[in-house]
Amino acid sequence: MKNEHRAMTECAEEAARIARGVTPDRLAGPTPCGEWDVRTLVNHWVLYTSHGLEHRARREPLSDELTARDFTADTDWAERYAAQLERAVAAWSDPAVWEGEVDLGGAAMPARRIASMIVKEMAVHGWDVARATGQEVVLSEESAAFVLKVVEDNAELYRQYQGFADPVEPAPGATVLERALAASGRDPHWSAGTAPLTRGPLK
Repeated sequence: MKNEHRAMTECAEEAARIARGVTPDRLAGPTPCGEWDVRTLVNHWVLYTSHGLEHRARREPLSDELTARDFTADTDWAERYAAQLERAVAAWSDPAVWEGEVDLGGAAMPARRIASMIVKEMAVHGWDVARATGQEVVLSEESAAFVLKVVEDNAELYRQYQGFADPVEPAPGATVLERALAASGRDPHWSAGTAPLTRGPLK
């Protein structure tokens, strides 16, 4: 649990930093996630990696109001996201929360696995947002390696639900994070003029 929570904390802090770097003029721009523009991607990212993360810890479903909300309609959405991320990370600070299973609406998944997958969402969708808004992602080698392992362990599951595209061959000398991106079907060197490879995980 300690390694997972450490990666969760770091990825949450980086997600908050990236969110603060998103300016309103970028919200209609393209992203690596198929037809999603930045606004759609950010709303998905905020919903599942902050509210979703806390709700999974508490074993509570997301409300219809939350799933329908346009978080970017609030001018201070990035600060609200940062605060919600802090609450979510705090909810997972109790070792007991990592035990047992989480009901996903008719199916159950070990809490440790679902938490790790959401940490991956923070980092990978954080990269999507960063690249779409002229930013970079900065993670320690330990957290990047954690994300890579989660991607590799769950890649086929994501592909079953069209969350990942086919893997991309990483360039020689690729960083650990670039290898994770490539394994998820992303081009680590994507720019706004590059054709998207994946819509990105829906949940």
